[in-house]
Amino acid sequence: MSEAQSVTLSYEDGARAVELAREAVESYVQNGSREQPGSMREAFYARTGAYVRLQSTRGRGSLRGCAGAHQGGDQLGHVIVDAAIRAASDDSCGSEVRPAELSNITVSVCAVTNLLLTDDPIEDLELGRHGVVVDAGSETGWLYPTVPVENNWTAEEYLGRTCRKAGLPPQAWQREDVMVTLFEGQTFREREPEGSVEQLKLE
Repeated sequence: MSEAQSVTLSYEDGARAVELAREAVESYVQNGSREQPGSMREAFYARTGAYVRLQSTRGRGSLRGCAGAHQGGDQLGHVIVDAAIRAASDDSCGSEVRPAELSNITVSVCAVTNLLLTDDPIEDLELGRHGVVVDAGSETGWLYPTVPVENNWTAEEYLGRTCRKAGLPPQAWQREDVMVTLFEGQTFREREPEGSVEQLKLE
């Protein structure tokens, strides 16, 4: 079962989405406040899901925060702001992003464009194209479409890691009571902290 979302971002939309996410992170980290989307581009009024990912450039680099949802009733602009704040909070990776870290963090945004609820993840999953969400009711986990490519994972490893992120055994994606959703999205990220934005073209 697929569900198409009513949003296609231009490069300018994507660059603004990343800028909006950074503004939300900085406002939250520096002032403890929620940044309003402000002048929203037309695409940001679409009601679809989005994810925000924060990565540290210090040392070998590491995931500093991630948050979002693959579907929801809010407008994309508000979803990006909310996800950015959650990614910067201590609910994400265990410790809140500190003001001193902001100049060493890159921001990326993935706007969801299509969903596929699958009964056969191995058959339907295309590495580099699909993000994965596993949902066991009270336990839910997800990973970005770029993650398996970055880590050279197989489809089984990707599904297993997503299950582990949800607090489930690695093979839980095979259970009948666990729902697996694949999502496609457009991903935009800063090349360097506060730098220019690129759109990731995944094969």
